[in-house]
Amino acid sequence: MKIYNTMTRQKEELVPLEPGVVKIYACGPTVYNFIHIGNARPLCVFDVLRRYLEWRGYEVRFVQNFTDIDDKIIRRANEEGVSYDVIAQRYIEEFWKDAKGLGVREATIHPKATENMEEILSLIGGLVEKGYAYRAANGDVYFRTRKDEHYGKLSHQPIDDLESGARIGIGEEKEDALDFALWKAAKPGEPSWPSPWGEGRPGWHIECSAMARRYLGETIDIHCGGQDLIFPHHENEVAQSECCNGVPFARYWMHNGYINVDNKKMSKSLGNFFTVRDVAEQMGYEPIRFFLISSSYRSPINYNAEIIGQGKAALDRLYTCRSALDDAEASAPEGAADAAFAAKCGERREQFIAAMDGYRARFVTAMDDDLNTADAIAALFELTKDINVLIASGGPSKGTCRAARTLFGELCGVLGLLYDRKEEELDAEIEALIAARTAARQNKNWAEADRIRDELKARKIVLEDTPQGVKWHKA
Repeated sequence: MKIYNTMTRQKEELVPLEPGVVKIYACGPTVYNFIHIGNARPLCVFDVLRRYLEWRGYEVRFVQNFTDIDDKIIRRANEEGVSYDVIAQRYIEEFWKDAKGLGVREATIHPKATENMEEILSLIGGLVEKGYAYRAANGDVYFRTRKDEHYGKLSHQPIDDLESGARIGIGEEKEDALDFALWKAAKPGEPSWPSPWGEGRPGWHIECSAMARRYLGETIDIHCGGQDLIFPHHENEVAQSECCNGVPFARYWMHNGYINVDNKKMSKSLGNFFTVRDVAEQMGYEPIRFFLISSSYRSPINYNAEIIGQGKAALDRLYTCRSALDDAEASAPEGAADAAFAAKCGERREQFIAAMDGYRARFVTAMDDDLNTADAIAALFELTKDINVLIASGGPSKGTCRAARTLFGELCGVLGLLYDRKEEELDAEIEALIAARTAARQNKNWAEADRIRDELKARKIVLEDTPQGVKWHKA
């Protein structure tokens, strides 16, 4: 598999440090509010990356953190008159509602910053000992950015360009405007922890470096996150980790593109800011996931309600195909009858099996090319078309149905689709209405049949008359 490495700006063959094992660190949410659709993109994209690597036989150790102490969390807690941990726990729970709604699997571990203070202090201590960090007069501890001769290598920004935009804020006592905080001295009314440099709390950047080192080691395979994190967050992670540990921090860096809303940058000030929860209440969670993975993960994508609606329609095609497969398999011959079918329709069956192998190969080729989910989804829908044609052409055997169902399920599973599939049940009254409509059609009482269809439609039950009988689904 080749992935685009932000560090080198080129596609590179994925060669894990440990054969057969891929260690991935993904930046998780700062838990002070509901996640928005921009937050959801890396969740879904890198969930697909993990699923695909596991499908290809790798053991994936996937770490995604919760930033549960931060200026924004403290501000929200003060506004509500509660402690920071109340806010953090509330929005961790809300995060899981949305993440599970989106079909995102739990990581191998979800560490919290506040549960890793010992590791954070150890990393800061190592940087101070090596001269890469210093304690300011106000108790803050800063990283000496200029001491790292490679600073800026991830974002590909010369130090002089970075310097032009750097400022020393009110209350900061830095040696240099480019220096960033590793430890923030305690302020009145804020939570704090003991440290060799006085009471305080960690800076944002050091938290991820510490948790990555603790759970994955000093060098990880893939570090991923949104494009907005390249600078300064990931740049600072690289600097502090490599200066302390003396080894490369991450072998590959993957970053997803931005989400625009109606071709404008999403922002609260423009009033085009949408949470996942808000969109899901209108359109459902799975269409959001489909939208987020349907384009190249590195490209910007444009959100609007119409696009989500198109995703919902596309998902309906997949659900319909899977239901048709189930029906075809249930009615298909077994044993000798299956052999008779193979003898009668052997050429068509062999062509279909060969086509399935081709779709699998197309899917793998797409995903091996920097997680090209757009082409992978295209292969899935071509497979769907072939399955529908096969079913409509005369009833495949059970063996053919099983083979199609297996491949169809595998590809959907890698993409994390069709997870909302449930066995649909009808109550006795609805079943009676369908039976009555069938009897009316047999008696050529078309007016009564149409009346019953309309009644069922009003109850969100949609009927479809097929050569195999009446099919139904909920609207």
